[in-house]
Amino acid sequence: MPFNDASQHTITGLPVWDGDGYRGSSSISWSDGRIDSVAPAQKVGGGNAMADAGYARNVQAHAEDDLGLSIIPGLVDTHLHLEYPSTTVADTFSWGLYTPPEEMSLHVLANAQECARFGVTTMRDMASHAVEIAVSRALSEGVIRGPRVLADGEVGMTAGHGDLFTPPRAEQRNPVADSPDECHKLVRVWARQGTTGIKIYLSGGVLSLGDKVAWRNQTRAEIRATIDEAHALGMQVAAHCHTTDSIQIALDEHVDSIEHATAMTVEQMQCIAQRRIPVAPTLLVNEVIAYRSSAVSAIARDKARKIIEGRNPMFRRAAECGVRFVLGTDACKNLVAYGDQMEEVRLMSKIFGWGAERTMAAATSDAADSMRIGDQAGRLIAGSSADFIVIKGRPWERIDDLDVNNIVAVVSKGRVVSGSIEGLRG
Repeated sequence: MPFNDASQHTITGLPVWDGDGYRGSSSISWSDGRIDSVAPAQKVGGGNAMADAGYARNVQAHAEDDLGLSIIPGLVDTHLHLEYPSTTVADTFSWGLYTPPEEMSLHVLANAQECARFGVTTMRDMASHAVEIAVSRALSEGVIRGPRVLADGEVGMTAGHGDLFTPPRAEQRNPVADSPDECHKLVRVWARQGTTGIKIYLSGGVLSLGDKVAWRNQTRAEIRATIDEAHALGMQVAAHCHTTDSIQIALDEHVDSIEHATAMTVEQMQCIAQRRIPVAPTLLVNEVIAYRSSAVSAIARDKARKIIEGRNPMFRRAAECGVRFVLGTDACKNLVAYGDQMEEVRLMSKIFGWGAERTMAAATSDAADSMRIGDQAGRLIAGSSADFIVIKGRPWERIDDLDVNNIVAVVSKGRVVSGSIEGLRG
């Protein structure tokens, strides 16, 4: 398919779940990367022979073995990291220190494209710098083909979680802010470069070198300055929180989303639910660090194990309180792979006790809404981006059908990026 393809393309006769609900057997048409229409497929005897044939074929397949194809929106990952080597290297921490930005940008793009091939057609890079912002802009402007990438610039302190990903003796470091004035300025710097949002750190982290999860990150005055400046410039603020104290600061200072949130109290759950604050739980990554990976340090493994002690019952209660969990994986290639998003979604359903359709919304339409792009992504409606997955089964009815092994094709911005839709076209 050409990059700027004005001709209209149609798939007809497949069941469609559009991000908000089941549309039945439908015809989906798109051109120039956007959906023109999603309409009921003409039933047998309606006068359209091609639609009739497609409808009959899929009704028969679903009736015979319950493994017919369906169409769902592309997934929306609100929290991942693309600035990692797309190939195997010995040390991912030092890779960023010796790899020039021109080369790094190719890895960032390759990682985004890999996500798209596995059904993630919209993603937010959480803690972006110049390279990710440049790739995001190139994709948005159509300079190169690929999925939608939002880029959140980070504002953190010296010796904070973000800063401690760089080995302490390395001279080349990402910018930090150590006063309210510096926080205001760094937000403005990211805005000038084109970031779509801001990430702050309100606690320590797991993989950062030498800190503790409970460490305070920045003062209230610094945090307030960052949020004030970001909001003044129309940007959302996402807050990294692993402790009860950090979640309370996030609530007190009115952040726009909470990342991880691994230590909520009941009162905090109720407040988060009432305010409809989105929470990216990043379930899989901490399980991998704690129990599956041999590539992490013993310190990181211990931190992860402490974080997830009692986490699942707490998250289950939060879900029962109505907390707005959305898909966010912390994918970074070597722990949670670009393509593990479907496993994360299935884990959300299991831990939260959610039904399939509620979980699917959290990974598509509500995830997009949480980033204020619900009219562009996460839904199959006229005018939205033509981002969808042709998949075996019906994931909105059986969440286990949401599996990369069931992917038949992925369409991102109207272009087939994985599999094939030949034989499905109207």
